[in-house]
Amino acid sequence: MRVYARKAGKTYDPPYIEKIAHACIMAPGEEIYRALYYDCAPFEGTVTLPVSGTRKPFSSSDQWLCDLAKRDLFAVRRGALKFRGFTLKKIPYTPTAPLTDADFKPDFEQKGVDMRIGLDMAIFSANRAVDMIVIATNDTDCIPAMKHARRSGIQVALGAFSGYSPAPEILHHVDFYRKLTWP
Repeated sequence: MRVYARKAGKTYDPPYIEKIAHACIMAPGEEIYRALYYDCAPFEGTVTLPVSGTRKPFSSSDQWLCDLAKRDLFAVRRGALKFRGFTLKKIPYTPTAPLTDADFKPDFEQKGVDMRIGLDMAIFSANRAVDMIVIATNDTDCIPAMKHARRSGIQVALGAFSGYSPAPEILHHVDFYRKLTWP
């Protein structure tokens, strides 16, 4: 969602994320039970640059996630951001000069978010805590959780803003496809 919001020229911060959650309510009588936001705090640590061997520190604040978690009816589920090394910025690589650190970008991988989504969907389904789950994702790893929710009698809606093109497999496992308008 962050990528699409920024492409649309929106400021992606806690107040705007809250507006996005409320934009998912479309039918009369619907209300938010809880808005769950899944993300990772920025990577913090020191890594060795691939060419020079210089140590580079990464540091940033996760205050915006803390601020989001304080909002009414919001819960933030945090995964971990893992450093996986460096990758070339331009592929295919055509040598014109010796490689430098500037030719590489850090490669980070988000871990644990899909599992948290799946567990929450399973818990809400088992407890029959909600009638519908609106999910905004393009990650096909969420399909088993979506299938479980539907088998449990929970309706699943895929929320989509302009510019989003869902993976076809995801559309096979939702009850509704909601085209949302940026708030």
